[in-house]
Amino acid sequence: MKITDCLNRKEAAFRAYEKLLESQKDLNAVITPIAPSGSFSDGKLSGVPIAVKDNVSTKGILTTAGSAILQNNIPVFDATIVERLKREGAVIIAKSSLDELSMGSRNLTSFFGEVHNPHDLSRVPGGSSGGSAALVAAGIVPAAIGSDTGDSVRKPASYCGIIGVKPTYGLISRYGIIPYAASLDTVGYFTTNVKDACRMLEVLAGHDEKDMTSSDHRKENYEEELTSDIRGKKVLIMKDVLDAIKDERIRRLFDNVINILKKRGALVEEVCFDKDLLCAAFPVYYTIANAEAVIHHVNLTGIPSGKKEEGEDYEEIITASRTKGFGHNTKKRFMIGAYALQEENREKVLVKARKIRKQISDMVLKKMESADVLLAPSAPKIAPPIKEKARIETDEEFLIADNHMVIENLSGMPGMSMPMGKVEGMPVGVHIAAKLFDEKTMFSVAKAIEEDSVKMFCE
Repeated sequence: MKITDCLNRKEAAFRAYEKLLESQKDLNAVITPIAPSGSFSDGKLSGVPIAVKDNVSTKGILTTAGSAILQNNIPVFDATIVERLKREGAVIIAKSSLDELSMGSRNLTSFFGEVHNPHDLSRVPGGSSGGSAALVAAGIVPAAIGSDTGDSVRKPASYCGIIGVKPTYGLISRYGIIPYAASLDTVGYFTTNVKDACRMLEVLAGHDEKDMTSSDHRKENYEEELTSDIRGKKVLIMKDVLDAIKDERIRRLFDNVINILKKRGALVEEVCFDKDLLCAAFPVYYTIANAEAVIHHVNLTGIPSGKKEEGEDYEEIITASRTKGFGHNTKKRFMIGAYALQEENREKVLVKARKIRKQISDMVLKKMESADVLLAPSAPKIAPPIKEKARIETDEEFLIADNHMVIENLSGMPGMSMPMGKVEGMPVGVHIAAKLFDEKTMFSVAKAIEEDSVKMFCE
């Protein structure tokens, strides 16, 4: 489904809402459905049904971030991005599911239950923005909002066979977003095609004085200036990622993409990075993100905010509220973050992680000085089965091939995942990263791939 399929059509939102309700028994991708009113503003998204991740504040509408402790949370204001969507005529029909407090990679930890991949209901959609990804992949909405702290938009896009965009850090306001980690969080979104991805960024981007991390980068006409002419563009291939992928079928699909770019006149070059720093990217992200999460959610105690449990005194109330209010995965991440924040550990854990983060960022940004985009397969495998236990591994396939997209969160660079074919009937994606604030070039390379690839399958 495309945005133009729904634009200025009064019935589009109602039909999407009906499909959304019907899909819930299979996908479980929605926490709160929102019935359309039938009226909408004129604009770039006039009448277009949109799903919004449930960590985005919506005035008068339940906003839970997938957590039991926020199961009764009804905000009194709209997030800036919600205001911008409505201003352009979008009709928000759903608050989509997510891993609790955006802490997850499979969308299995929501208080409201696991989300299913529309391509195979026995598999995960990816996380933490899996609810939004599933709704777009199922053809219910043409676009949906997510957030990306450590590939949380781009991994679901790969698993679900759609486009997922993480813009440059600060390009889209985060005001009204329930955070995971402020130095890494970026509002992202899903579409089914590159042109729609351009339009969505035009709607969402722009300075916001209510967000201290908001960039004052000038507004750009991404859609109007979209081109697939990539002659002379310098494309770097992450050889370390390719070497770490065990599935030859995914490597062959990626080779098809590279051949498309070469035929289009792009200058393609393989590049290697410091392997120790690549292997450190995920642990560094995990340490920083969880430490920041502890700080962000220290107020969720059942007293100033969060669902309150009974107790004899403040200490009992707080203990009971946080014990019952958070799931196992979230508690584990809080414990890791708290350990990094302890005075005796801070220097050797958190401060060290921040120093290595800068080394990783400097390494990638330096390589990008003489290039336009950086490419690699988005993931080394198809979406895993829901029943398969998630594990943190120490091999290069996990640390490098499965988690290289956290580099864009560490560096602030824009990145996007788009389909490049299928393996065993399941989608796999290619990831495109670009220089800071150079989303135009990123979209151009994506458009070139989109025009020539059409359908690429590998069984």
